[in-house]
Amino acid sequence: MLFSTVATVLAALVAPVLACDNCYGPREDAVHVRNVRRMQPGALNATTGPRAPLEWGQLNIIHTTDTHGWLEGHLKEQNYGADWGDFSSFVTHMQHMAGNLAVDLLVIGRSPLLLYSQYMILTARFYTDTGDLHDGNGDSDAEYPDGSLSNPIFENVAYDVLTIGNHELYLASVAELTFTQFSQYYGEKYLTSNVQIFNNATGQFEYIGQQYRYFTTAHGLRIMSFGILYDFTGNTNITQVIKAKTLVQESWFLSAISYSQPIDLFLVLGHNPARPTAGGSTFGTIFNAIRAKNPNTPIQFFGGHSHIRDFAVLDEGSTSLESGRYCETLGWFSMSGINSSTYTGVAEPRGVPNPTQPAIKVSGTTASAGMPTPTGAFSKLVYSRRYIDWNRLSFAYHAVGSQTSTFDEHSGLRVTGDITTLRTQLNLTALYGCAPQSYCQTCAPFGSAANIFPLIETALGLTVVNASRAAVPRLIIVNTGGIRFDLIEGPFTYDDSFIVSPFTDGFQFLPNVPYSQASQVLAALNGNGGDSKRRRRELQTRDFGFSALSGQDCIDDVYGAVDGKPGLARRSAPLTRGKHRRQTTALTPGYTTTDDFGTTGDDTIHSAIPYFPQPDYIQANASFPTGGSLPAAVDLVFLDFFADDVVPILNGLGASYTLADVTYYLDPALFTTQTYLPLYAQMAWQADVPNCPVGNGFSTR
Repeated sequence: MLFSTVATVLAALVAPVLACDNCYGPREDAVHVRNVRRMQPGALNATTGPRAPLEWGQLNIIHTTDTHGWLEGHLKEQNYGADWGDFSSFVTHMQHMAGNLAVDLLVIGRSPLLLYSQYMILTARFYTDTGDLHDGNGDSDAEYPDGSLSNPIFENVAYDVLTIGNHELYLASVAELTFTQFSQYYGEKYLTSNVQIFNNATGQFEYIGQQYRYFTTAHGLRIMSFGILYDFTGNTNITQVIKAKTLVQESWFLSAISYSQPIDLFLVLGHNPARPTAGGSTFGTIFNAIRAKNPNTPIQFFGGHSHIRDFAVLDEGSTSLESGRYCETLGWFSMSGINSSTYTGVAEPRGVPNPTQPAIKVSGTTASAGMPTPTGAFSKLVYSRRYIDWNRLSFAYHAVGSQTSTFDEHSGLRVTGDITTLRTQLNLTALYGCAPQSYCQTCAPFGSAANIFPLIETALGLTVVNASRAAVPRLIIVNTGGIRFDLIEGPFTYDDSFIVSPFTDGFQFLPNVPYSQASQVLAALNGNGGDSKRRRRELQTRDFGFSALSGQDCIDDVYGAVDGKPGLARRSAPLTRGKHRRQTTALTPGYTTTDDFGTTGDDTIHSAIPYFPQPDYIQANASFPTGGSLPAAVDLVFLDFFADDVVPILNGLGASYTLADVTYYLDPALFTTQTYLPLYAQMAWQADVPNCPVGNGFSTR
């Protein structure tokens, strides 16, 4: 009888699910949504666009990181409504612009060959990604193995260099897929300088991708590139991660940084916090090793993992960019002044803004007083960076200056269609219920009505029930790091279940634990009694030494003004280059970033969203005695993810348990942390089904 409740639970979970073809707002609004050009059905577009055109330099780089499967974009958030097809079209336009921003552009077939007029801008352009393609969205997670269907859609963008993230290494199946398919597709462009996998065919550990790539750009820049994962230890045992301090001493690395051919620039990609002084980052170790052998060569870093927007100055010839998370941010980087005897392009493209800022930390929008001007080999280096909101309005503004059909490329339209087909195939719009309001992770105080964690506690108490022990009082503890995103008012679908709670942790328990001991476990876990590496599936802002709303930090939990009806007019508004027609003048909530170049990095100006700290663990209780009395003993339920933290805490309180005493409260093959929210939605959120209204989010509250 231990798992007898599970069959009943799953039957209730599956039976009422509705195919939600029309679930993003009332019926009349959904019709308008589908008349809008591109993006996914139901997606909303931004109402406020970029502040100014991008700076173009001698070297220009587009950067993505930590996409976590968000190929469809954010369907219920205006700031980030573009999908991967829109991004693909944007990339194609930027390729064209890199060749010519004046007149007469001809594209021949599907070849990258371009025919230019006599007015040319000769620039080298790159597209980079720094890992984590899974765990956070149904597009990548509702299949086995994760990414098997979404990776081919990702591959429609012709990246020049990429690297691996920690989420490609948790599961053996995903690591194998990355090695045998994804890495093979990108070939020499996929860099895993310190990540290996056991190859069954050879019986040896081998690099998943390439250790390094030395290449020459279209206009003659000679670049040495690496892909560095931070010192990750939670990987599957068929992989191994070489620590940075070991890597920089290996003979192949020493040979690469002292290469026999000239190097104009070192390009270091890493699933690594961009700021070397941030906790967990190993970029400082890599930088020191390269700079020691190459005192006069620029070194450019691109980071990820900590899910923030950031730009750091390392020295006069080195900077580091990080471009957010979840297809909310597209990073733009440009630089000029690279000294190269083989470069055949121009350093200051005509007709567009150019980078002007040397690698000097600034305060606000001006250079800090007393900071020296770069001299010597780096005296001519200038930089720019921009954090572009991931929406069609921003993409079209920078790509073609309009929101008309001229933005859409045939390849982009095909990718958009492929995403829609994939979502239909995976039944990602299947509807469980209508969320009556929005709940955020960090924009509201813990325990408040807008905070997601009281909802999680309520849902756990109602759904995590073993039928054979239903009458036994229970405490249920989970880690807040398992909640990966906000839950937004409107349809709660199969896709949303991955977005909010993507992991499949099982519920274990110890029966009949004295309440006097069990009631102290939560406080002990939150007081660092739990392993800090187990609190969250990946480290969050505070784990890297950032303070909220200051320094290089930014706001992770962002809401666009989701209001439905005006969507058609906003999507259709034309833009012209240099004169951007905005539909609204009031600032919408969003990212407000301060980095080493000041406060000018955000492409769209937003109002800030509040940030409130949250505990690492929360607790629900159920089946407690009526009348307010406390039970003598409880079933202590917790996740298998941190079970080995719970046992020593109890023993420190006077108990004498071992891990052998821990068993599953519910069958993990049938009920996990991905199960309880859909079940709760079917129990509590049936009002307005199937026509869930989408509310205004937090932007108007």
